[in-house]
Amino acid sequence: MKDFKDNTRERSDRDVLRRLLSYMKPYKKQFLLIVVLMLFALVIELFPPLMVGYIIDTVISDTLDREGMILRVILTAAVFLIVVAVANITAYYQQLLLQKVGQQTVMKLRDDVFNHIEHLAIEQINQVPVGKLVTRVSNDTNAISEMYTNIGVNLVRNLLYLVAIVIILFVINWHMTLFVMITVPFVILASVIFRKFSRSSYRLVRRNVSEVNAFLSENLSGMKITQIFNQEDKKRSEFKSKSSDLKKSYLREILVFGIYRPTIYLLAMIGSVMALYFGFQQVIIGVLSVGMLYSFYQYVGNFFEPIQQIAEQFNMLQNAFASAEKVFDVLDTKPAIVDAEDAIDLRSFTGSIEFKDVWFQYIPDEWVLKGVSFKVNPGETVAFVGATGSGKTTILSLMVRNYEIQKGQILIDGIDIRKIKRSSLRQKIGQMLQDVFLFSGTIKDNITLKDESISMEEVRSASEYVGANSFIESLPDGYHHIVRERGNNFSSGQRQLISFARALVYKPSLMILDEATANIDSETEEIIQASLEKLMNISTMLIVAHRLSTIQHADRIIVMQKGEIKESGNHQELLKQHGLYRSLYELQYDDQPGKEKKND
Repeated sequence: MKDFKDNTRERSDRDVLRRLLSYMKPYKKQFLLIVVLMLFALVIELFPPLMVGYIIDTVISDTLDREGMILRVILTAAVFLIVVAVANITAYYQQLLLQKVGQQTVMKLRDDVFNHIEHLAIEQINQVPVGKLVTRVSNDTNAISEMYTNIGVNLVRNLLYLVAIVIILFVINWHMTLFVMITVPFVILASVIFRKFSRSSYRLVRRNVSEVNAFLSENLSGMKITQIFNQEDKKRSEFKSKSSDLKKSYLREILVFGIYRPTIYLLAMIGSVMALYFGFQQVIIGVLSVGMLYSFYQYVGNFFEPIQQIAEQFNMLQNAFASAEKVFDVLDTKPAIVDAEDAIDLRSFTGSIEFKDVWFQYIPDEWVLKGVSFKVNPGETVAFVGATGSGKTTILSLMVRNYEIQKGQILIDGIDIRKIKRSSLRQKIGQMLQDVFLFSGTIKDNITLKDESISMEEVRSASEYVGANSFIESLPDGYHHIVRERGNNFSSGQRQLISFARALVYKPSLMILDEATANIDSETEEIIQASLEKLMNISTMLIVAHRLSTIQHADRIIVMQKGEIKESGNHQELLKQHGLYRSLYELQYDDQPGKEKKND
């Protein structure tokens, strides 16, 4: 299975550019209009040096009278102002359209990255720090946006501008132009060297940005633990180290560009001096007018100006390419779990579940489940108990295809779950987990997950069924009360009740509970327990619990040890076997002095 933890594959510029241009296809007509406007503005921008040179020659000419000279200068200046105004108006509309289309293109890319991450398996997502994924979706796509909204069109514009200026220079005086072109090979050499070093510098910057974001995401989420154990100094030291690495990579990037740009500027000055030197000679011998010398000098300056702009744009292009490599690494990561081509929609199921000789491993050759087989009848409640690491939670994760088994079969109503679409399968299964995650928003949003097809009446009904309505309706805004990040303005028990209502509002055919009552108070546990007893009559249930008191009324209890089923039966039957279950039961009884032993 391919992952994208930090193994960014180096790609050719051609491959990266091809992928980036593919996102422009839906907007090719708009981009074509942008190019046309850019060419029109480019042609207009070429005239001002010629016009100024013409005015100079007019002023110093001795063939015109004073009135004729003034009239010609005024007319030329008026045309000059009109040309400049038209050029600026055209450039304004070109940039407006470019920004609009560019942002639409980047939004499509950003949506694709987020959508692809959503379809990756939990195992793949867990391999990557959250901060790095956030960097891919936000920072890296923002860097790429520069290519669509600035670099691409302007890079083409500057290249065409260079070609046009070279043609004009040759038309004005080809002898002088050849002398100026002596500097061009040095410009090309400097650009080739810059390209080599700038790309590696940008890769290092993007990698270090990801490292800092990942560190921040993890440590801000775990700040409570950091403070409890007085680890602030250590974490500050770790952050300082990562921040220092980022600073060094930025300085390296600046150094590369800082050497390149002055080099180009030096070559531009050499070219300009050569133009003036040979130009004055041409003026003295009468081959070139003073006005044309001025125009030639301006064009030489304009020749090196886009080269410097290309340097800056090339710098940004390297940044965009470095970010694109990381984004494409995400997009090229194939989901570890995909629907089969002939996968079906499971419109309903009775709740019959069967594990047939199921083997599963997270790490090669380290089996978590070893030949597990059992059957759950519709409407039956089955609990799984055992020591930590025995495979209980893994069984529940495999039911919803968070992971793919290596051997055996898992059947629902006799159908292999690998032949059922994951969305269809998960829609029929309600889950209550030990670690409840609530999103920012309202209580209603968290229960419905913003599914508009679920009515307010259904929300209230589900909340009342699980006993959550009592505390929700006591809040100032009721179901519209704001939930802060991760639900930190609610107690563990309240979060669990909201989670229970969320699972129930989707009317599941199968209910999964993984240590759902482990971290809640006794009062909330009693509320949930009462709701579960009602739910047992209408839905199949699979429960993982360490507290044996919560699963004593289950129809069947399966005892796991080291990935294998060791015992199976109801509470009374297992106690009479004097096996693992009885040992677990007596261990919990011994840990609760003063309580009478029940059901023995």
